[in-house]
Amino acid sequence: MTAPGRLRRAMAVPRAVLRRAVAALPAVPRRAVAPVLPLVLLAACGIGPPGGPRLLFADDFAGSTLAAGRWVTCYDWNVDGCTNAGNREQQWYRPEQVRVRGGQAILSALRRPTRGSDHLVYPWASGMLSTGRPSWSGRPRFTFTYGRVEAELLMPRVPNAFPAFWLMPASRYTPPELDVVELIGADDRARSTVHWRDANGRAQAWVHESPARDWSDRFHHFALDWAADHLTWSIDGERVFTVSDPDRIPNEPMEVLFTLAMGYPDPVPEHVHEAELRIRSVRVWAAP
Repeated sequence: MTAPGRLRRAMAVPRAVLRRAVAALPAVPRRAVAPVLPLVLLAACGIGPPGGPRLLFADDFAGSTLAAGRWVTCYDWNVDGCTNAGNREQQWYRPEQVRVRGGQAILSALRRPTRGSDHLVYPWASGMLSTGRPSWSGRPRFTFTYGRVEAELLMPRVPNAFPAFWLMPASRYTPPELDVVELIGADDRARSTVHWRDANGRAQAWVHESPARDWSDRFHHFALDWAADHLTWSIDGERVFTVSDPDRIPNEPMEVLFTLAMGYPDPVPEHVHEAELRIRSVRVWAAP
């Protein structure tokens, strides 16, 4: 949702800058240009509200196709799809499990035996989005260090579905890791987590659990403010968790990810055959 003041500043940008920004945009269906253009230009030109932070990245998923210049649909170890074998998840991620419709990106998981390029057969095919690399040797679509990242999400209420909105290092090595929100298991508690390594190199994590509720009842707004001296998580505008120990706070470029894993930590009940994670908007703002 674009503020009038932000639009006024966009109109003041020199025409040459606007032309370069438009030329850099991925192809968008003509009918989708009108609603998409202002926000994309704001992000491309580094514009924010007067006196406020700069907008670095924005997507409202207008039109019917994913912006390939902003998103990839697998981890960078993508070989005809991918998974996170470290968690022993039950899905193989495929690009066709991501679609754009009605101003939303929809990640769909289907109970459908799917053979991965690792020659294993996974019970589920699912979708993910990342601003990381399209391949191991590629360049990330977008990374940032410090700022505010936020998204509006409608999450599935499916036991042992594992929807997540999170940040991982562009270096590919975790921890560190910042989890804006995850649903794990079957208790309906939204988890916010910071992962780090202690002085001895051991992986550590601090988890906050918000009270259980039905997160599929409507779109909810999840945000993380990331600074050198604090991390603050918010849900629907309410602060829920703060970390202020600098030793636990990452200081390197991070990618933005949305994943719909299945079967973690236990298999999904046999009577469940599908799940969806819907994303209505994504924003990344520079640190003040």
